[in-house]
Amino acid sequence: MNPFVRELTERVSREVGLPPEDLAAHVQLPPDPELGEYSLPCFPLAKALRRPPQQIASELAGRIRPGGYILAAEAAGPYLNFRVDKEALAEYVLIGVYERRERYGGSDEGKGKVVVVDFSSPNIAKPFGIHHLRTTAIGWSLYRLYGVLGYKPIGINHLGDWGTQFGKLIAAFRRWGDEKALDADPIGHLLELYVRFHREAEGQPELEDEAKAWFKRLEEGDREARKLWERFRDLSLREFRKVYELMGISFDHYWGESFYNDRVPEVVRRLKELGLARESERALVVDLSEYDMSPCLILKSDEASLYATRDIAAAIYRWERFKFAKMLYVVGADQQLHFRQVFQVLRLMGYEWADRCVHVPFGLMRFRHGRMSTRKGRIVLLEEVFGRAIELVRGIIEEKNPGLESREEVARKVGVGAVMFANLKGRRIKEAVFDWDEVLKFDGETGPYLQYTHARLCSILRKYGEGPSPEVEFGLLREPEEWAVIRLLERFPETVRLAAYQYEPGVLAGHMIDLATAANKFYNAHRVIGEDRELSRARALLVYAAKTVLSNGLYLLGMEAPKEM
Repeated sequence: MNPFVRELTERVSREVGLPPEDLAAHVQLPPDPELGEYSLPCFPLAKALRRPPQQIASELAGRIRPGGYILAAEAAGPYLNFRVDKEALAEYVLIGVYERRERYGGSDEGKGKVVVVDFSSPNIAKPFGIHHLRTTAIGWSLYRLYGVLGYKPIGINHLGDWGTQFGKLIAAFRRWGDEKALDADPIGHLLELYVRFHREAEGQPELEDEAKAWFKRLEEGDREARKLWERFRDLSLREFRKVYELMGISFDHYWGESFYNDRVPEVVRRLKELGLARESERALVVDLSEYDMSPCLILKSDEASLYATRDIAAAIYRWERFKFAKMLYVVGADQQLHFRQVFQVLRLMGYEWADRCVHVPFGLMRFRHGRMSTRKGRIVLLEEVFGRAIELVRGIIEEKNPGLESREEVARKVGVGAVMFANLKGRRIKEAVFDWDEVLKFDGETGPYLQYTHARLCSILRKYGEGPSPEVEFGLLREPEEWAVIRLLERFPETVRLAAYQYEPGVLAGHMIDLATAANKFYNAHRVIGEDRELSRARALLVYAAKTVLSNGLYLLGMEAPKEM
């Protein structure tokens, strides 16, 4: 709690008898700077004090006198607005950024606690498609958000590397596989085999039985089946890692569905022992009708395990391994029923920690002007999307700044960042619309706009020539454009917390756009480096603080912060 909020909540607390901590949760910034620096809605006080919020605000405004940081308390309808010492507030915010630098916005509130983030999870032997981008971008941002709040984040890539589709691939490869094609283009060749299997199976239904037999052999540890499966997995991972490296993403564990396969029998045994599992049409299910859900399928009629079975086994293993405070599943909204079922089965098994498991759903992403063309047909390859973005940014740089020495590096940072940001801005549950013309703009609500603003602030500081100094006259920063930046800098730590605890990187993305817009308005309206040396020093510190917080925000969004563009 910052000292200004602490003082005003303590003053109100003495008047109403409620704990300052409870009051602090309701403190806001007024929508209009003319109303003051802080605002306390009195709606939450109405029930406790048994009076209308307007009356409470008016009474408190009359009783709270100027003193300390507080210059005035004024009622505006049901709101109690506070004016505080702006010079002291500017000093508090700018010195805070200057001293904490890349740690500004973080805390140690999660120290000693683990947050598991299950995200990305592409399917082995299939192209890394654009449909995996949103889980990857959102999951990576949440991983970093919890990390700066002091938690130990554990990133797990729950690869889709098990199931009957691998019986189909093995059968297809033994019939039509080409060793040279597999080495040259592993994913492409395996996809061709998978597509051909389904095409051939339409006229030869016995192929489905052959595939089931191969998957059964794989589950039983057959040497030939296992060898082929491991080869498909290793080749796929090699290709996936190229894309992750381009995005700057890493995982603590690549534990796919197969990792938990030998733990499935114990899950089945325990479900039967607890009387939770019953047979239905030769399959094994857990009846969840009491919880307004369809049955959770545990084993198919051929006793093969399913996604739910492996997810239950995975959750138990992760709890035993990490004793997590939270486990986040960053998976599309179409899987909400699946996770409701899995979490409920875990509760029925007696695992109280099931309430620490959270499904973080998100909407789909589509291209505004139809699908991007790709040699793979209907699948939009993620690598091709990034390649296209980098190519387009390279062209923009050639036009706007052809002398830039690091243009290839900048094109990569901005191209990748543009695609990542397009998946993070806005509420995650909404559909994300991808429009090349909008995504790559250097102005507006885009990743390049944030990165360009950061680069421009770096350029101002280079021209200033001196390192930022905390020894400035903070009272000189009194222009509305300066205050807009300071207030957004102040709100950054709380925005980081909100983004993490609401599982909404879009909250942070929106704040970064607001900060970049305010910073642009400031340096377009006022000279940073002028004849007034003291004013220049104060404004240079403001620019440094804005640049630092933009860099910190970009990091938390999984993006890089170029120093020149």
